Amino acid sequence: MSILHSVEGLQGFSIAARDGELGHVKDAYFDDREWTLRHLVVDTGGWLTGRNVLISPLSVTGTDWNRQSISVNLTKQQVQNSPAIDTAKPVSRQHETELYQHYGYPYYWSGPYLWGYTVLPALLERTPLEDEGRQETREQMERERSQDDPHLRSSDEVIGYDIQTTDDTIGHVEDMLFDTESWKIELIVVDTRNWWPGKKVMISPSRIKRVSWGAKSVMVDVTREQLENSPEYDPAQPLLHTSVRDLYRQLGSPS
Repeated sequence: MSILHSVEGLQGFSIAARDGELGHVKDAYFDDREWTLRHLVVDTGGWLTGRNVLISPLSVTGTDWNRQSISVNLTKQQVQNSPAIDTAKPVSRQHETELYQHYGYPYYWSGPYLWGYTVLPALLERTPLEDEGRQETREQMERERSQDDPHLRSSDEVIGYDIQTTDDTIGHVEDMLFDTESWKIELIVVDTRNWWPGKKVMISPSRIKRVSWGAKSVMVDVTREQLENSPEYDPAQPLLHTSVRDLYRQLGSPS
């Protein structure tokens, strides 16, 4: 039974390859269509002269939340030879394609499920692509080759954005809570301390209409009153994935 964890809380986690430490989590990229974490941005420190690399949840084999460590099924040599990507700029679909080809992963943007041809990243090795699936993946890649925007966003950038309800601007994005099995963002934490000292509430990503990157704001299809009455967030109280449906009913969101 998976627990929802803080995206912000991933900052600083060490990344352990099969043959040594790769570095520390600096950021996480999510796609704003499926609201799922697609890459961890890892600062490699000295061993790769400060180069940042992208690590997919598809390579994650385990997470130790107490020791703040993530294990990946990669070697340091594989990471060193991975395509260079400037994480200071938007990550294009072409860059993602090169990265996935390097590691031999099927593309998450192809196929019927959240991770392409698998529901959860951990199931990747148990669901090898058949020839038909590989062909469909190649065709999908060709169709999307010219699409430069894969809708990847920096969580570090979005945290802090203002929340715009249908009738007011209230609070800002404080954090995002993701399911540790699917890596899907299930809830957005909104800090409303400008209106109620210390109060933080939760809202479903399904209520987000649009993210304005220029205005640094997130527009949601709820009123200020509805947001005020959203379930309060208590970081000391663990949230199980199974409890999200109950929260969605309170939020008036689809499950």
